[in-house]
Amino acid sequence: MKAEIIAIGTELITGQALDTNSAWLSQRLGEIGIPVGWHTTVADDLHDNIAAFRVAAERAAVVLATGGLGPTQDDLTREALARLAGVELVLHAESLAHIQEMFAQRNRPMPERNRVQALFPAGAEPIPNRCGTAPGIWLRVGSCHIAALPGVPSEMMVMFDEQIKPRLLQLGLAGGVRLQRKLNCFGSGESHIEEKLLDLTRRGHVPEVGITVSDATISLRIIAQAPSRAEALAQIEPVERTIRDRLGDLVFGVEDEDLHDVVVRLLREQGKTLATAESVTTGQVAERIGRVPGASECFLGGIVAYSNAAKQALLGVPAELLAAHGAVSGPVAEAMAVGCRARFGSDLAVSTTGIAGPGGATPTKPVGLVWVGLAWEGGVSSQSFSWTGTRGEIQNRTAKLALNRVRLHLLRPPGAAHAT
Repeated sequence: MKAEIIAIGTELITGQALDTNSAWLSQRLGEIGIPVGWHTTVADDLHDNIAAFRVAAERAAVVLATGGLGPTQDDLTREALARLAGVELVLHAESLAHIQEMFAQRNRPMPERNRVQALFPAGAEPIPNRCGTAPGIWLRVGSCHIAALPGVPSEMMVMFDEQIKPRLLQLGLAGGVRLQRKLNCFGSGESHIEEKLLDLTRRGHVPEVGITVSDATISLRIIAQAPSRAEALAQIEPVERTIRDRLGDLVFGVEDEDLHDVVVRLLREQGKTLATAESVTTGQVAERIGRVPGASECFLGGIVAYSNAAKQALLGVPAELLAAHGAVSGPVAEAMAVGCRARFGSDLAVSTTGIAGPGGATPTKPVGLVWVGLAWEGGVSSQSFSWTGTRGEIQNRTAKLALNRVRLHLLRPPGAAHAT
C-alpha cells in the first residue's frame, strides 16, 4: 500500500515557488507507516489535473493533494475531482456559513466568488479548515481515498494533523511507524564517508541508511519501519552508535542542526567568546552565528576586511607579510585571526581568506583555494582547502570550514595538541 502526493499550481511548475508541502506530507505519512511512492506536480490546467488524479487513483491507496482550492478561476481541484468521480458539484451550506463567518471576523464583506469554495463533488465529505476559508475535500474513488488540502502550508499542516491523520488511522491504512534519524557530517567527502559505512548503506540493510550531500555537508539518514515507535528506535540506535564510532568528530549534529548551531552551543557551554575576521566570505560566518538564538552571549562581533588596505588598517596585518605571502596564505590568515582577537578581546577568533573566482587566480593559487585561521590564548594555526564550484558555493563552503574549525577546537581536550 503506497500513497501519492499531488502538488497543484502553475507557480510550482514554472519555478516561481518551491513545493515544500510534498516533503512535509511524506515525512508525516512515513511516521505512521504509509510509504509514499510518487510525487506529482501539475499546473493549473483542468485536463492535466483530471489526468493526474486518475493515474494516482489507479496506483495508490491514498492520494493527498495540495493547492487549487482557492476562489479564483485557476483553482480547479474541486472541479477536477468531480469530473474524476463523474458527479456534479453541490453547495455545502455549513461550509458556506464558515466562510462567511471568517470574513465577518475580519470585518470584510465576502466576495461572491468565494461561494465556489463551498462547492464539493456530490458524495464527498468537507474537511473543516479552522485556519482559512478553503475547506478540504475527502473523497473515495474506487479503492482509493483522496484528500484535497489547501496549498497554504500553515493551513495544510493543521488540517493534516487534525483531520487527515485520524481518518487514515481509523481506516486502518497506517502500517506501523516509519522513523528517520539524520546525522550531519562535515570535513570529508561523500565517497570517503561511505567507504567507512559500506555494510550499512548497502541495499536491503535494515534499517535503511541513505547518504546525501548539500554544499559540503554530508547527511546520513537512518530510516526504520516497525510496528511501534519503540521497535523503530531499537533498529536505529545501534546503527547510529556504529556510525558515530566509525566517523568520530566528522559527525557534528542531528536533524536540522547546522554547524553554526553547534558552535554557539559549545561556546555557551564552555563560557567562551568568538570574533570573526572575514575576507573571502564577506561576513557569512558572522551572519550564520547571528542566526542562532543566544549568540549574543558568546559572539562579540566581526570585521569584513576584503582589501589588503582593510586587512592592514582594521586587523593590523603587516604590509610586509602581505607582500611576502599574498593575501591568500596561511601567514595572512593567522595574522587576521590574531589581530581580530586582540581588537575584540575574545577567547577565539576565526579568519577566512581565499579566491572565490571566477577571476583572480594565479598559477600557484587557483580559484577555490582558501585559508582559515584560528587564534586562541597562546596559539594560532591555519588550514587550507581547495574547493571546486561556483563563487557562491566556494564562499558558503568556506564559511562552513571556518565554523567547523572552531567546533573542532572547542571539542579538543584541554592541553591537547592543536591540529594543523
